[in-house]
Amino acid sequence: MRSPPTLKLLPCISLLLTSTAVAASNVVSLDDCPSCDTLKPAIQNVDDCPSCLALLSAFQSIALTGDDAFITTLTSLCIGLGTTDPDVCTGLIAREGPILAHVLRSISITPTSGPSSTAQKLCDALMGMCVSHPITPFTVPFPKPAPAHPKVFKSRGGKPIRVAHLSDVHIDRMYTIGTEANCTKSICCRDFDDSPPTPPTVPALPNGNSHCDSPISLADSMLEEIERLNPRFSIFTGDVVEGATWLVDQAEVTTDLQAFDAQMAAKLSAPIFPSLGHDPAPVNAFARTSSHAMNDSQFVFDTQSAGWEQWIKSAAAFEVKHHSGSYSAQVPGLGLRIVAVNTQYWYKQKPDPNGVLAFLVDALQAAEDAGDRAWIIGHILLGKEDTMEDTMIDQSNYFDQVLQRYRNTIAGMFFGHSHKDQFEIAYSNYSAQTAENAVGVALIGPALTPTSGNPAFKLYDIDPDTFEVVDASVFFTNISESGFQIRPTWNLYYSARTTYGPLVGLPPNEPLSPAFWHNLTEVFVANETAFQMFNTFISRGGAVTPCTGEDAGDCKNTTICDMRAFRSENNCDIPAEGFSLRRRGVDQIGSDADACEGTGLAQMFSRMFGV
Repeated sequence: MRSPPTLKLLPCISLLLTSTAVAASNVVSLDDCPSCDTLKPAIQNVDDCPSCLALLSAFQSIALTGDDAFITTLTSLCIGLGTTDPDVCTGLIAREGPILAHVLRSISITPTSGPSSTAQKLCDALMGMCVSHPITPFTVPFPKPAPAHPKVFKSRGGKPIRVAHLSDVHIDRMYTIGTEANCTKSICCRDFDDSPPTPPTVPALPNGNSHCDSPISLADSMLEEIERLNPRFSIFTGDVVEGATWLVDQAEVTTDLQAFDAQMAAKLSAPIFPSLGHDPAPVNAFARTSSHAMNDSQFVFDTQSAGWEQWIKSAAAFEVKHHSGSYSAQVPGLGLRIVAVNTQYWYKQKPDPNGVLAFLVDALQAAEDAGDRAWIIGHILLGKEDTMEDTMIDQSNYFDQVLQRYRNTIAGMFFGHSHKDQFEIAYSNYSAQTAENAVGVALIGPALTPTSGNPAFKLYDIDPDTFEVVDASVFFTNISESGFQIRPTWNLYYSARTTYGPLVGLPPNEPLSPAFWHNLTEVFVANETAFQMFNTFISRGGAVTPCTGEDAGDCKNTTICDMRAFRSENNCDIPAEGFSLRRRGVDQIGSDADACEGTGLAQMFSRMFGV
């Protein structure tokens, strides 16, 4: 039986259902949605696992009547409840509705056949109403055992190499100066069809606003600053398209990807090694090779194969096209390989969708055989369940097997997606999380888009012999400064070595190793000032989420726990029973609630129903 193309939209379905159930809890009334009558009995009685499955079944029954009925019902629900603007309801559901309907038709929910693990996992992960399921057992196959005497990579104290890390640019090429920056949609600063004729209350200015995705001028400014810093090469960990997802189609995605490739090529003289983000159409809907595709993602791979070839060369460009967006490329003149993986395929229902893990293993084995080191780059960080990427739990376990096997070859791992300046540590033994057992660390890049804080990028100092990170510096521009709209000024925000090194007692010639980052978490446990400084750094001071008050202890403990959980089964984001992705009342800093990128069905309903 073919696996349903649930893709990354399963979390959206789940939160949609969660949100609808919350609507029945006197948050809103469904009386304004006459076509939703069939949903009311199921919605009004959701309080345990069987009733949650009944709610899924109610949605499934509508999906079984056909896409048109499903789209009509959801659109009526969205508009009737005033969830968001009617054009957003109509556009999003028209694009994503057929995929969601196909997913619901593909899973088993009825008592006669028994609910599928997919259905139970939806209720468990999002509502906390079904028995928790263990990791689906899978042993990643390796072509060779780890060498008995692995190559030792030693630093000779040479001048560090500079590498820039940019992520989550979300460039809005329809950003229009003078339009409303305080609109009713998920992103503003555009001349929408339903924009009121009255003068804007907050006019969009040239270089961006916290309610809007990045204008072209802001991206140009960042790229010019990176060029001024003269890196040996750059990495980009994905997400190009802006957040007006109800309008995004294949033509726009293609244009946006090509335009940003050209923008980077025009501004940066050194090679760039990119990875894919959430940029198919509809957003997030990368189709499996084994599924009955409701959409075709190949256009993304074809576009980026052509656009990236100038940097990654022809062999790697061929891999992008034929390995679902993943590739391995040698950095010119260095014994370092960049292995880019399309993390959007890593969800629960199949051990290795589209062979991404197998590709990763082959690339790392080739690096080991050649005596090279490797960096892994990708979009979605693997440790955090509260991104609604609970689909990552199995895949994170499998990835950890790869890390343990090739940890002598892997010199660095870099991701994006959260829009925040974060890190996650991997251990050889998660039951004994110590500096001695820390075997890997993922460095997560902040975003350019102003919607998540001050625009920023990272600059790494890299040992030229070991290719380990010696320093990680964040450069940012402050959108609140008076001169920002005239010309953004980029400044060093902080250096991890300078700021954190003295707190840890870092020796002068030691890299920022996994042990260093673990020791930093120990500092955060004991030093409240240092922890709150990290909290501010997450958003570059631009959108600080407090971790104080009566729940400060839980907030801090959970946040530090998540720093120590590159393998997501070890994080502390355990949903309590009810309509929540994480524990109610605990504002876990650095949490990532937007798995669907921009406004998706989940976001529409969660705004209305208070999830």
